[in-house]
Amino acid sequence: MYEYAIAWEWLSFAVRWLHVITAIAWIGSSFYFIALDLGLVKRPGLPVGAYGEEWQVHGGGFYHIQKYLVAPASMPEHLTWFKWESYATWLSGFALLCVVYYGGADLFLIDRTVLDIEPWQAIGLSLASLAVGWILYDLLCKSPLGRNTWGLMAFLYVVLIAMAWGYTQVFTGRAAFLHLGAFTATIMSANVFFIIIPNQKIVVADLIAGRTPDPKYGVIAKQRSLHNNYLTLPVIFFMLSNHYPLAFATEFNWIIAALVFLMGVTIRHWFNTTHARKGKPTWTWLVTVLIFIVIMWLSTVPKVLTGEEEQVSLSPREQTFVANGHFEAVRDVVQGRCSMCHAAEPVWEGIARAPKNVKLETDGEIAAHAREIYLQAGRSHAMPPGNITDLSPEERQLLVAWYETTVQGR
Repeated sequence: MYEYAIAWEWLSFAVRWLHVITAIAWIGSSFYFIALDLGLVKRPGLPVGAYGEEWQVHGGGFYHIQKYLVAPASMPEHLTWFKWESYATWLSGFALLCVVYYGGADLFLIDRTVLDIEPWQAIGLSLASLAVGWILYDLLCKSPLGRNTWGLMAFLYVVLIAMAWGYTQVFTGRAAFLHLGAFTATIMSANVFFIIIPNQKIVVADLIAGRTPDPKYGVIAKQRSLHNNYLTLPVIFFMLSNHYPLAFATEFNWIIAALVFLMGVTIRHWFNTTHARKGKPTWTWLVTVLIFIVIMWLSTVPKVLTGEEEQVSLSPREQTFVANGHFEAVRDVVQGRCSMCHAAEPVWEGIARAPKNVKLETDGEIAAHAREIYLQAGRSHAMPPGNITDLSPEERQLLVAWYETTVQGR
């Protein structure tokens, strides 16, 4: 079992690295072509059918690029397709989902205080949500609503908010954010696989056969590309969020997710406008900062929004320990709820080494990791994963009070 756990951990690392590499390739090419498309200039003397051109300099050389809205009169012998970056990113991401969240469902996917289900049920819900999400999105795009680009995007935003809330009612906060990213990335990659590339292939086939391509295929592909444009940055946020418990493991995490999608719009609007040479709307950065401040507030907001008291009552014994600066009660909580994994020799099945090499067996180790304990298990519910050791609200409040009154207040 020890060797199996080590091998599984390295497999997770390898797949994660692959996913990052492919995501860089996909997002990088996406950013480049969006900037290129928006920066095209119409000049006299362009070839017949050319929409615009762009001159660029990079790496000591000059590049002259021309774009055809439908296609040139004749096709070159070699045509580079930008599709494998998207496919490889989705496949490696799904592999990572299988290795980390499906393989470790009890730890990372299921929170029995949220929904008490079996691993196979959680995995089934996960897979179904990704498939149904794409089907619903595709039907909306092909419906009469799809003719109104901005109306469609507003409705899709409502769908994403609903999914954010729904995922938090089923999975752990960490898994909910990860799935929201996977849900969005599935739509983006499926756009490439089912719509954008097939439409481009139809145009190429028509040209080879001597037929005039129908412009509608380019219009449809353009709409899907626009959606991918505005969804890219939120997906990156959700990819990174599993390292930041205040984002995914707090009470209003689904509202935070909804605001992240808005920040994706404001940031991309600045880039899109700038690349199109239509000015520099710096107001978008102010709006983004304000939204982020709201997110920070929501991550630790007193429960006035729910009508509940912020503080959980501590027992007289716990109040005494906190007031006197002792942490015997804290040590009991940490050793009882955390040290089965965070130990030199973890006793939790499938854990070969202390996660992130954080050991919480001695007073010194607990004190050294006071800030992490405060953020991960006090201010958020990131730890224990899925609350598998049943850390109570009172115990979490004890950790908060200990850090804020004795550790931070020194």
